[in-house]
Amino acid sequence: MRRAFTMLELTFVIVIIGILAAIAVPKFTATRDDATITKAKSTLASIRSAINQEVQRRQMQGNFTPIYSLSTTGIRAYNANLFDRFDNNASGPRVLEYPIKSCQNAQSVGCWLKSTNGVPAVNGSAPFPEDYWYVFPQSVYNINGATASVVFRLRNNRFDCMRGNTSDNEMCDILEH
Repeated sequence: MRRAFTMLELTFVIVIIGILAAIAVPKFTATRDDATITKAKSTLASIRSAINQEVQRRQMQGNFTPIYSLSTTGIRAYNANLFDRFDNNASGPRVLEYPIKSCQNAQSVGCWLKSTNGVPAVNGSAPFPEDYWYVFPQSVYNINGATASVVFRLRNNRFDCMRGNTSDNEMCDILEH
């Protein structure tokens, strides 16, 4: 006589697996988004360190002109290298040794995107600052069902988060702390 599982036993096992999956999947999603935020924090720290290093290098050469650009990429260029070269100089020093790719498309989350081009100072004028967006993963920060982003501005050799209203401050705090 052959022994086998009954239909009730199989159903019971399938229900338990379903319950475990319902618990594990949301936790996995949160872990993935936390990793994305950690990657953004690391990128931000690397960019700021590279800016400080470039400013010191320039000062040692007697050059006190501010950095006005961190990328040779154009505005809102999708799937392009970001944070590759200082001051749009394709043969100049690198910002990051391995540049990151910008957002793949307008619906991408957890990525960076260049939003304005920096322009160097001319005849004593102030350089036009360059801005970059960081688009948050939806589960980390979400406003009325829309994905939120925060703007970082390169100005006076600093890469600062643009604070304004309460939600901007909260989003800046997520990446800076």
